[in-house]
Amino acid sequence: MESERSVDKLARYIMYTAVAVVILAICWFFRDVIIYMLAAGLVSLIGRPIMTFFNRLKIKGKGLPSWLYAILTLIIIIGLFLAVVATIIPIIAGIAKDISMVNVEHAASSISIPLKEINDFLVARFPSLGDDFRIETAILNEIKNLNVINASLFSSIINSIASFLSSFGVGIFSVMFISFFFLKDDRLFANIIGALVPDKHEANAREAYSDIEHLLSRYFIGLIVEIFGIAIIDFLGLMLIVRLGFNASIGIAFICGVLNIIPYVGPFIGGVIGTVLAVVMKYCCALPVGLDVNFWVFIIILIAIFWFAQIIDGLIYQPVIYSNSIKANALEIFIVLLMAGYMGGILGMLVAIPCYTVLRVIAARFFQNVKFIRKLTGDTGR
Repeated sequence: MESERSVDKLARYIMYTAVAVVILAICWFFRDVIIYMLAAGLVSLIGRPIMTFFNRLKIKGKGLPSWLYAILTLIIIIGLFLAVVATIIPIIAGIAKDISMVNVEHAASSISIPLKEINDFLVARFPSLGDDFRIETAILNEIKNLNVINASLFSSIINSIASFLSSFGVGIFSVMFISFFFLKDDRLFANIIGALVPDKHEANAREAYSDIEHLLSRYFIGLIVEIFGIAIIDFLGLMLIVRLGFNASIGIAFICGVLNIIPYVGPFIGGVIGTVLAVVMKYCCALPVGLDVNFWVFIIILIAIFWFAQIIDGLIYQPVIYSNSIKANALEIFIVLLMAGYMGGILGMLVAIPCYTVLRVIAARFFQNVKFIRKLTGDTGR
Protein backbone atom coordinates (compact mmCIF):
# COMPACT_ATOMS: atom_id res chain seq x y z
CA MET A 1 0.00 0.00 0.00
CA GLU A 2 2.81 2.36 0.93
CA SER A 3 4.55 1.54 -2.35
CA GLU A 4 1.39 2.35 -4.29
CA ARG A 5 1.09 5.69 -2.54
CA SER A 6 4.65 6.57 -3.47
CA VAL A 7 4.03 5.58 -7.08
CA ASP A 8 0.83 7.64 -7.16
CA LYS A 9 2.63 10.63 -5.69
CA LEU A 10 5.45 10.32 -8.23
CA ALA A 11 2.94 10.03 -11.07
CA ARG A 12 1.16 13.15 -9.83
CA TYR A 13 4.42 15.12 -9.71
CA ILE A 14 5.31 13.96 -13.21
CA MET A 15 1.89 15.03 -14.44
CA TYR A 16 2.24 18.46 -12.80
CA THR A 17 5.69 18.87 -14.36
CA ALA A 18 4.39 17.87 -17.79
CA VAL A 19 1.50 20.34 -17.54
CA ALA A 20 3.89 23.10 -16.45
CA VAL A 21 6.20 22.36 -19.39
CA VAL A 22 3.26 22.44 -21.83
CA ILE A 23 2.03 25.74 -20.39
CA LEU A 24 5.51 27.27 -20.64
CA ALA A 25 5.83 26.06 -24.23
CA ILE A 26 2.46 27.59 -25.13
CA CYS A 27 3.44 30.87 -23.44
CA TRP A 28 6.71 30.94 -25.38
CA PHE A 29 4.98 30.22 -28.69
CA PHE A 30 2.41 32.98 -28.07
CA ARG A 31 4.88 35.31 -26.33
CA ASP A 32 3.93 38.28 -28.54
CA VAL A 33 0.29 37.96 -27.49
CA ILE A 34 1.33 37.75 -23.85
CA ILE A 35 3.51 40.86 -24.27
CA TYR A 36 0.53 42.69 -25.80
CA MET A 37 -1.64 41.68 -22.86
CA LEU A 38 0.98 42.79 -20.34
CA ALA A 39 1.39 46.12 -22.13
CA ALA A 40 -2.39 46.51 -22.17
CA GLY A 41 -2.40 45.77 -18.45
CA LEU A 42 0.17 48.54 -17.96
CA VAL A 43 -1.97 51.00 -19.93
CA SER A 44 -5.03 50.03 -17.90
CA LEU A 45 -3.09 50.50 -14.65
CA ILE A 46 -2.09 54.01 -15.72
CA GLY A 47 -5.63 54.77 -16.85
CA ARG A 48 -7.34 53.32 -13.78
CA PRO A 49 -7.30 56.62 -11.80
CA ILE A 50 -8.85 58.40 -14.80
CA MET A 51 -11.58 55.74 -15.00
CA THR A 52 -12.20 56.08 -11.27
CA PHE A 53 -12.61 59.84 -11.70
CA PHE A 54 -15.04 59.39 -14.60
CA ASN A 55 -17.08 56.82 -12.68
CA ARG A 56 -17.56 59.33 -9.88
CA LEU A 57 -19.05 61.87 -12.28
CA LYS A 58 -22.81 61.75 -12.11
CA ILE A 59 -25.45 63.71 -13.99
CA LYS A 60 -28.71 63.62 -12.03
CA GLY A 61 -27.43 60.58 -10.22
CA LYS A 62 -26.55 58.71 -13.42
CA GLY A 63 -23.24 58.16 -15.19
CA LEU A 64 -22.30 57.50 -18.79
CA PRO A 65 -21.66 53.96 -20.09
CA SER A 66 -18.35 52.40 -19.03
CA TRP A 67 -17.35 51.77 -22.66
CA LEU A 68 -17.51 55.52 -23.31
CA TYR A 69 -15.37 56.24 -20.24
CA ALA A 70 -12.85 53.64 -21.47
CA ILE A 71 -12.64 55.31 -24.88
CA LEU A 72 -12.21 58.74 -23.27
CA THR A 73 -9.48 57.38 -21.00
CA LEU A 74 -7.55 55.89 -23.94
CA ILE A 75 -7.94 59.15 -25.87
CA ILE A 76 -6.50 61.09 -22.93
CA ILE A 77 -3.53 58.68 -22.54
CA ILE A 78 -2.79 58.65 -26.28
CA GLY A 79 -3.27 62.43 -26.48
CA LEU A 80 -0.83 63.10 -23.64
CA PHE A 81 1.72 60.72 -25.14
CA LEU A 82 1.44 62.31 -28.60
CA ALA A 83 1.62 65.80 -27.08
CA VAL A 84 4.89 64.94 -25.35
CA VAL A 85 6.30 63.31 -28.50
CA ALA A 86 5.17 66.20 -30.72
CA THR A 87 6.82 68.67 -28.35
CA ILE A 88 10.08 66.83 -27.75
CA ILE A 89 10.94 65.38 -31.19
CA PRO A 90 11.18 68.78 -32.98
CA ILE A 91 13.31 70.09 -30.11
CA ILE A 92 15.70 67.12 -30.26
CA ALA A 93 15.77 67.46 -34.08
CA GLY A 94 16.66 71.13 -33.61
CA ILE A 95 19.52 70.18 -31.29
CA ALA A 96 20.79 67.70 -33.88
CA LYS A 97 20.56 70.40 -36.58
CA ASP A 98 22.50 72.87 -34.42
CA ILE A 99 25.18 70.28 -33.76
CA SER A 100 25.43 69.52 -37.48
CA MET A 101 26.15 73.21 -38.18
CA VAL A 102 29.47 73.03 -36.38
CA ASN A 103 31.76 76.02 -36.56
CA VAL A 104 35.05 74.15 -36.85
CA GLU A 105 37.33 77.10 -36.20
CA HIS A 106 35.34 78.22 -33.18
CA ALA A 107 35.17 74.67 -31.82
CA ALA A 108 38.90 74.09 -32.31
CA SER A 109 39.87 77.32 -30.56
CA SER A 110 37.39 76.73 -27.72
CA ILE A 111 38.50 73.22 -26.82
CA SER A 112 42.19 73.40 -27.76
CA ILE A 113 43.31 74.31 -24.24
CA PRO A 114 41.17 71.64 -22.46
CA LEU A 115 42.30 69.01 -25.00
CA LYS A 116 45.95 69.96 -24.44
CA GLU A 117 45.47 69.58 -20.69
CA ILE A 118 43.87 66.14 -21.18
CA ASN A 119 46.65 65.02 -23.55
CA ASP A 120 49.37 66.22 -21.17
CA PHE A 121 47.69 64.37 -18.30
CA LEU A 122 47.42 61.12 -20.28
CA VAL A 123 51.03 61.29 -21.53
CA ALA A 124 52.30 61.99 -18.01
CA ARG A 125 50.23 59.16 -16.54
CA PHE A 126 50.86 56.65 -19.34
CA PRO A 127 54.33 57.32 -20.86
CA SER A 128 53.94 54.36 -23.23
CA LEU A 129 51.48 56.44 -25.29
CA GLY A 130 54.35 58.63 -26.54
CA ASP A 131 54.90 62.38 -26.49
CA ASP A 132 53.00 62.88 -29.75
CA PHE A 133 49.80 61.19 -28.47
CA ARG A 134 46.57 63.11 -29.18
CA ILE A 135 43.25 61.79 -27.90
CA GLU A 136 41.30 63.51 -30.68
CA THR A 137 43.47 61.80 -33.31
CA ALA A 138 43.05 58.43 -31.63
CA ILE A 139 39.25 58.79 -31.59
CA LEU A 140 39.13 59.77 -35.27
CA ASN A 141 41.35 56.82 -36.23
CA GLU A 142 39.09 54.41 -34.33
CA ILE A 143 36.04 55.78 -36.12
CA LYS A 144 37.75 55.36 -39.49
CA ASN A 145 38.86 51.82 -38.65
CA LEU A 146 35.29 50.77 -37.87
CA ASN A 147 34.34 51.02 -41.55
CA VAL A 148 30.82 49.82 -40.81
CA ILE A 149 28.97 51.84 -43.45
CA ASN A 150 28.32 49.88 -46.62
CA ALA A 151 25.45 49.29 -49.01
CA SER A 152 24.41 45.92 -47.60
CA LEU A 153 24.30 47.27 -44.05
CA PHE A 154 22.25 50.27 -45.21
CA SER A 155 19.79 47.97 -46.98
CA SER A 156 19.57 45.74 -43.93
CA ILE A 157 18.85 48.74 -41.71
CA ILE A 158 16.06 49.95 -44.03
CA ASN A 159 14.46 46.49 -44.07
CA SER A 160 14.72 46.22 -40.29
CA ILE A 161 13.10 49.64 -39.83
CA ALA A 162 10.24 48.72 -42.20
CA SER A 163 9.68 45.42 -40.39
CA PHE A 164 9.79 47.15 -37.01
CA LEU A 165 7.26 49.80 -38.04
CA SER A 166 4.91 47.14 -39.34
CA SER A 167 5.14 45.07 -36.14
CA PHE A 168 4.93 48.21 -34.02
CA GLY A 169 1.69 49.27 -35.73
CA VAL A 170 0.10 45.87 -35.13
CA GLY A 171 1.33 45.91 -31.55
CA ILE A 172 -0.05 49.39 -30.80
CA PHE A 173 -3.47 48.50 -32.22
CA SER A 174 -3.54 45.22 -30.27
CA VAL A 175 -2.52 46.89 -27.01
CA MET A 176 -5.12 49.65 -27.35
CA PHE A 177 -7.85 47.15 -28.27
CA ILE A 178 -7.09 44.91 -25.27
CA SER A 179 -6.70 47.96 -22.99
CA PHE A 180 -10.20 49.09 -23.92
CA PHE A 181 -11.72 45.90 -22.51
CA PHE A 182 -9.50 45.95 -19.41
CA LEU A 183 -10.61 49.54 -18.71
CA LYS A 184 -14.25 48.92 -19.61
CA ASP A 185 -14.53 45.99 -17.21
CA ASP A 186 -12.19 46.37 -14.24
CA ARG A 187 -13.06 42.82 -13.13
CA LEU A 188 -12.18 41.18 -16.45
CA PHE A 189 -8.58 40.30 -15.56
CA ALA A 190 -9.64 39.21 -12.09
CA ASN A 191 -12.26 36.91 -13.63
CA ILE A 192 -9.63 35.40 -15.94
CA ILE A 193 -7.38 34.70 -12.95
CA GLY A 194 -10.32 33.33 -10.96
CA ALA A 195 -11.11 30.91 -13.78
CA LEU A 196 -7.54 29.59 -13.83
CA VAL A 197 -7.06 28.86 -10.13
CA PRO A 198 -8.79 26.17 -8.01
CA ASP A 199 -12.02 27.18 -6.25
CA LYS A 200 -10.46 27.05 -2.79
CA HIS A 201 -7.84 29.63 -3.81
CA GLU A 202 -10.08 31.88 -5.92
CA ALA A 203 -10.91 34.39 -3.17
CA ASN A 204 -7.24 34.77 -2.25
CA ALA A 205 -6.28 35.11 -5.91
CA ARG A 206 -8.84 37.88 -6.47
CA GLU A 207 -7.62 39.76 -3.39
CA ALA A 208 -4.02 39.35 -4.52
CA TYR A 209 -4.88 40.73 -7.96
CA SER A 210 -6.64 43.69 -6.37
CA ASP A 211 -3.56 44.46 -4.26
CA ILE A 212 -1.23 44.05 -7.24
CA GLU A 213 -3.36 46.35 -9.39
CA HIS A 214 -3.45 49.00 -6.68
CA LEU A 215 0.30 48.91 -5.96
CA LEU A 216 1.45 48.77 -9.59
CA SER A 217 -0.92 51.57 -10.58
CA ARG A 218 0.65 53.78 -7.91
CA TYR A 219 4.14 52.69 -8.96
CA PHE A 220 3.80 53.45 -12.67
CA ILE A 221 2.07 56.77 -12.09
CA GLY A 222 4.83 57.63 -9.62
CA LEU A 223 7.41 56.69 -12.26
CA ILE A 224 5.84 59.14 -14.72
CA VAL A 225 5.89 61.84 -12.03
CA GLU A 226 9.58 61.05 -11.38
CA ILE A 227 10.47 61.43 -15.09
CA PHE A 228 8.85 64.85 -15.30
CA GLY A 229 10.15 65.89 -11.87
CA ILE A 230 13.77 65.18 -12.82
CA ALA A 231 13.26 66.77 -16.25
CA ILE A 232 11.89 69.98 -14.70
CA ILE A 233 14.84 70.31 -12.28
CA ASP A 234 17.38 69.70 -15.06
CA PHE A 235 15.52 72.08 -17.38
CA LEU A 236 15.51 74.93 -14.85
CA GLY A 237 19.22 74.43 -14.14
CA LEU A 238 20.22 74.29 -17.82
CA MET A 239 17.95 77.19 -18.74
CA LEU A 240 18.56 79.61 -15.87
CA ILE A 241 22.09 78.74 -14.74
CA VAL A 242 23.87 77.25 -17.77
CA ARG A 243 21.82 79.43 -20.20
CA LEU A 244 21.66 76.92 -23.03
CA GLY A 245 18.38 78.27 -24.34
CA PHE A 246 14.86 76.84 -24.16
CA ASN A 247 15.05 74.18 -26.86
CA ALA A 248 18.42 72.73 -25.86
CA SER A 249 17.53 72.80 -22.16
CA ILE A 250 14.19 71.04 -22.47
CA GLY A 251 15.56 68.47 -24.95
CA ILE A 252 18.51 67.49 -22.74
CA ALA A 253 16.33 67.54 -19.61
CA PHE A 254 13.77 65.21 -21.18
CA ILE A 255 16.49 62.74 -22.23
CA CYS A 256 17.89 62.74 -18.68
CA GLY A 257 14.40 62.29 -17.19
CA VAL A 258 13.59 59.27 -19.37
CA LEU A 259 16.97 57.61 -18.70
CA ASN A 260 16.44 58.17 -14.98
CA ILE A 261 13.91 55.32 -14.84
CA ILE A 262 16.84 52.89 -15.21
CA PRO A 263 17.80 52.28 -11.58
CA TYR A 264 21.28 53.37 -10.45
CA VAL A 265 22.99 53.44 -13.88
CA GLY A 266 20.29 55.51 -15.62
CA PRO A 267 21.05 58.79 -13.80
CA PHE A 268 24.78 58.38 -14.54
CA ILE A 269 24.14 57.69 -18.24
CA GLY A 270 21.74 60.64 -18.44
CA GLY A 271 24.24 62.93 -16.71
CA VAL A 272 27.05 61.92 -19.08
CA ILE A 273 24.88 62.37 -22.19
CA GLY A 274 23.52 65.68 -20.87
CA THR A 275 27.01 66.98 -20.12
CA VAL A 276 28.36 65.95 -23.54
CA LEU A 277 25.42 67.54 -25.38
CA ALA A 278 25.70 70.75 -23.37
CA VAL A 279 29.45 70.99 -24.06
CA VAL A 280 28.88 70.37 -27.78
CA MET A 281 26.13 72.99 -27.87
CA LYS A 282 28.38 75.56 -26.22
CA TYR A 283 31.70 74.98 -27.93
CA CYS A 284 30.88 73.46 -31.31
CA CYS A 285 27.68 75.06 -32.58
CA ALA A 286 27.57 78.03 -34.93
CA LEU A 287 25.50 80.16 -32.55
CA PRO A 288 27.19 80.88 -29.21
CA VAL A 289 25.18 79.67 -26.21
CA GLY A 290 25.88 78.87 -22.60
CA LEU A 291 27.43 80.56 -19.62
CA ASP A 292 30.64 82.45 -20.41
CA VAL A 293 33.03 80.68 -18.06
CA ASN A 294 36.14 78.51 -18.20
CA PHE A 295 35.74 75.06 -19.80
CA TRP A 296 36.28 73.14 -16.55
CA VAL A 297 34.03 75.49 -14.56
CA PHE A 298 31.33 74.88 -17.17
CA ILE A 299 31.73 71.10 -16.74
CA ILE A 300 31.56 71.42 -12.93
CA ILE A 301 28.37 73.50 -13.14
CA LEU A 302 26.73 70.87 -15.38
CA ILE A 303 27.74 68.04 -13.07
CA ALA A 304 26.42 70.00 -10.07
CA ILE A 305 23.02 70.50 -11.75
CA PHE A 306 22.60 66.82 -12.64
CA TRP A 307 23.89 65.80 -9.19
CA PHE A 308 21.41 68.14 -7.46
CA ALA A 309 18.56 66.60 -9.47
CA GLN A 310 19.64 63.15 -8.25
CA ILE A 311 19.74 64.34 -4.64
CA ILE A 312 16.13 65.52 -4.94
CA ASP A 313 15.26 62.23 -6.63
CA GLY A 314 16.89 60.21 -3.86
CA LEU A 315 15.37 62.23 -1.01
CA ILE A 316 11.85 62.80 -2.36
CA TYR A 317 10.86 60.89 -5.50
CA GLN A 318 12.34 57.44 -4.94
CA PRO A 319 11.20 57.01 -1.30
CA VAL A 320 7.64 57.81 -2.39
CA ILE A 321 7.70 55.72 -5.56
CA TYR A 322 9.74 52.69 -4.51
CA SER A 323 9.15 52.47 -0.77
CA ASN A 324 5.66 53.87 -0.21
CA SER A 325 3.97 52.83 -3.46
CA ILE A 326 5.02 49.17 -3.32
CA LYS A 327 5.50 49.06 0.48
CA ALA A 328 9.07 47.75 0.52
CA ASN A 329 12.10 49.17 2.30
CA ALA A 330 15.14 50.64 0.51
CA LEU A 331 17.53 47.75 1.32
CA GLU A 332 15.02 45.21 0.03
CA ILE A 333 14.66 47.15 -3.24
CA PHE A 334 18.42 47.55 -3.61
CA ILE A 335 19.03 43.80 -3.26
CA VAL A 336 16.25 43.01 -5.75
CA LEU A 337 17.65 45.48 -8.31
CA LEU A 338 21.18 44.15 -7.78
CA MET A 339 20.07 40.56 -8.43
CA ALA A 340 17.94 41.58 -11.41
CA GLY A 341 20.82 43.56 -12.91
CA TYR A 342 23.15 40.60 -12.49
CA MET A 343 20.69 38.24 -14.21
CA GLY A 344 19.20 40.48 -16.90
CA GLY A 345 21.25 43.66 -17.14
CA ILE A 346 19.44 46.96 -17.65
CA LEU A 347 16.27 45.25 -18.92
CA GLY A 348 16.21 43.09 -15.80
CA MET A 349 16.49 46.17 -13.59
CA LEU A 350 13.62 47.85 -15.44
CA VAL A 351 11.19 45.00 -14.84
CA ALA A 352 12.55 44.03 -11.40
CA ILE A 353 10.30 46.20 -9.23
CA PRO A 354 6.98 45.32 -10.94
CA CYS A 355 7.84 41.60 -10.96
CA TYR A 356 8.96 41.70 -7.34
CA THR A 357 5.75 43.49 -6.37
CA VAL A 358 3.69 40.72 -7.95
CA LEU A 359 5.71 37.98 -6.25
CA ARG A 360 5.60 39.82 -2.93
CA VAL A 361 1.82 40.14 -2.95
CA ILE A 362 1.34 36.50 -3.99
CA ALA A 363 3.69 35.35 -1.23
CA ALA A 364 1.86 37.48 1.33
CA ARG A 365 -1.53 36.08 0.32
CA PHE A 366 -0.69 32.40 -0.13
CA PHE A 367 2.32 31.76 2.14
CA GLN A 368 1.59 33.95 5.14
CA ASN A 369 2.10 30.93 7.42
CA VAL A 370 5.82 30.91 6.52
CA LYS A 371 7.62 33.01 9.13
CA PHE A 372 10.24 34.45 6.75
CA ILE A 373 7.59 35.62 4.27
CA ARG A 374 5.39 37.00 7.05
CA LYS A 375 8.29 39.05 8.42
CA LEU A 376 9.38 40.20 4.95
CA THR A 377 6.03 41.24 3.52
CA GLY A 378 4.24 42.54 6.60
CA ASP A 379 1.18 44.46 5.39
CA THR A 380 1.36 44.34 1.62
CA GLY A 381 -2.26 45.22 1.01
CA ARG A 382 -3.78 48.66 0.77
